[in-house]
Amino acid sequence: MRSRSSLSTRLLQHIRAREYLRAGDRVAVAVSGGADSVALLTLLFELRAKLGIVLSVAHFNHQLRGRASDADEKFVAHLAANLALPFHVARADIAAQAKRDKTNLEDTARRARYAFFAKLVEDGLATQVAVAHTADDQAETVLAHILRGTGLAGLGGIHPVAEHIVRPLIQLRRAELRAYLRSKKQSWLEDVTNRDISKTRARIRRKLLPFLEKHFQPAIVEHLTTLAELAREDEAYLNFSAEVRAMALFKREENTASIQVSDLLRRPQDSVREPLPAPLQLKTRAMTKRLVRLIVEELKPRAGQCNSKHVQAVLDLAERGENGKSLQLPGGIEVRRERDALVFRARTGPQTTKKEKESSKQFQYDIDPSKGDVTLPVPCLGCVFRLTMIDWPAKRGETSDTGSVLDRHALRFPLVLRSWRPGDTLRPRGHRNAHKLKRLLNKKRISRWERDGWPVLTSGGVLAWARGFPVAAEFAASERTRVGILIAEEPFS
Repeated sequence: MRSRSSLSTRLLQHIRAREYLRAGDRVAVAVSGGADSVALLTLLFELRAKLGIVLSVAHFNHQLRGRASDADEKFVAHLAANLALPFHVARADIAAQAKRDKTNLEDTARRARYAFFAKLVEDGLATQVAVAHTADDQAETVLAHILRGTGLAGLGGIHPVAEHIVRPLIQLRRAELRAYLRSKKQSWLEDVTNRDISKTRARIRRKLLPFLEKHFQPAIVEHLTTLAELAREDEAYLNFSAEVRAMALFKREENTASIQVSDLLRRPQDSVREPLPAPLQLKTRAMTKRLVRLIVEELKPRAGQCNSKHVQAVLDLAERGENGKSLQLPGGIEVRRERDALVFRARTGPQTTKKEKESSKQFQYDIDPSKGDVTLPVPCLGCVFRLTMIDWPAKRGETSDTGSVLDRHALRFPLVLRSWRPGDTLRPRGHRNAHKLKRLLNKKRISRWERDGWPVLTSGGVLAWARGFPVAAEFAASERTRVGILIAEEPFS
């Protein structure tokens, strides 16, 4: 076993080499009371002057073990007091919260704990929070991911740095830390729930890893830790490549992103001017799959994991999907085939309801221009409609670029400005017959999401105007018109 001095020296070198912490940082050490977190606090306290950091202690009481949980809190508070360090504590009834939200107990506890850490940083009480994950934790995580099925990202395991979270002990073994604490005569607490082998993680820790070390590879933990590091490096490079490609190929708007199917399915050799020899031609769709995952992760409004089956479903939609066909992805994302493109959209509600499928921008306003000019804001569209009474044809030339003009005397008041509805028909000026508005929108290549809340104006229940089209022939201003009504649409100022 390495000596106590070499352990702290190795940790100091590791922190400096990876720049986990820098002089002037205010570091809250997350301490549960277990050996790993107590060792982390003790080591950082020993190295604080050399690192130039300011320490405090953070503890989250999950209230899962009754008096034992309270005893953990008291132990950590006493430890912080002995070191004369500030102590930050938070408590939550995690069991009740998980039951109320119908969520996994361990996941609920983790989310609450990390929300507490984020609050410490947000409130300025710390710049980083140091967490005591070790090489053993890393090996257990990689094995757990392999057993449940994973890709390159899962092989990366626990990240040493994630926003304000740092994990300085990620290269050290659990046994080393316990030996260090014994040499310092520093006590710690054992959580008996860690021995419960009904949990997958505990079985990996107490059965699988020792079995692999004894019968297959004594250095299995070190090898898995190295594998995780290499996987994270490759993942970071590939993600960067995907982000660069996504910036060039995706057309982004609020809550949506679209990409041409041909661009999404393009392989690397497709961008090369001269055909490559067969051995150099890639058959993989790796970058395509990564683009799908990237845009879903960017757009999704809530938690949800897109797995390989979801990604393949998107590729099937791109390769063989019919126009208008859509599918739902975890995290509140809908993907729709719009002719030669795929459109990804974030759904704002907790789930897609029938009402949301029909329209999220339904509106209807009665308008009576006979009482004067009308200015009507429509918040759900982010625009303002102005209806102005004008002399006609005296001001005909002034209206050519500002909007559409209706014949005042052909209209029946009140008019109705509303969102379009299935079954609406319009005979635009210059057309001999009326057409379904849906068909006209399709011909203009207006996607289903773009047409959500598409504004129309009716007179006596008949469409007189629809955004983007000539006014209806029966209501259009003509040579016989004396008074016109100008319709103009402007964005909110």
